[in-house]
Amino acid sequence: MSPQKELQTYKALLGVEPALSYQSRILRQNKAAFRLVKRFADLLMAGTAFIVLFPLLVLIGILIRITSSGPAIFKQERVGKFGHIFVLYKFRSMIKDAEKHTGPVLAKHKDERVTGLGRFLRRTRLDELPQLWNVILGDMSVVGPRPEREYFVKQHKELQGHRLSVKPGLTGLAQVEGTYHSTPEEKWFFDEFYIDHMTLLMDFLIILRTLWIIVSKKGS
Repeated sequence: MSPQKELQTYKALLGVEPALSYQSRILRQNKAAFRLVKRFADLLMAGTAFIVLFPLLVLIGILIRITSSGPAIFKQERVGKFGHIFVLYKFRSMIKDAEKHTGPVLAKHKDERVTGLGRFLRRTRLDELPQLWNVILGDMSVVGPRPEREYFVKQHKELQGHRLSVKPGLTGLAQVEGTYHSTPEEKWFFDEFYIDHMTLLMDFLIILRTLWIIVSKKGS
């Protein structure tokens, strides 16, 4: 399905619950109130998920250490809201020092640097779970455009400007409709739609899609 048809689907879904959609739009018009409610929702969801999933986080970390050389947690600087640089946490899905000889490289389909366990973690999006801590810290939101590295932000105008006007997300519209190897232009198409139509209902729909991807292992 084309991006345009995918977005038409979301527009139709946003009209399914007119009362909720209307209330969400009214709340969004008061930007301060919307930010406050969204932050409260972020803390509630991320805090609860972190506590409930803590045993799983520990298990994944142990499996990564057992199956490949290197640390379980991968840390990397990313660009956040208004260009703020923060440290992003995720489970390591690639071999140790994957970019030591290549420099920054965008993820690609069937990337040979990805470990066997890493492929499973990426397919289920479980590699992103440590970013629950980024949400708790306030650097990220549960839903929003994915944060990119400064190197790529400087290279692609699609990753600049309007896209940096909101907090980056643990998941986003571009992630549930795209893949790990979607181009910056493709991601921008969905991210712009999200920013322009951002409501609590939209966040709810994206979270549902993300959960389906995790359960069905449909990520790539």
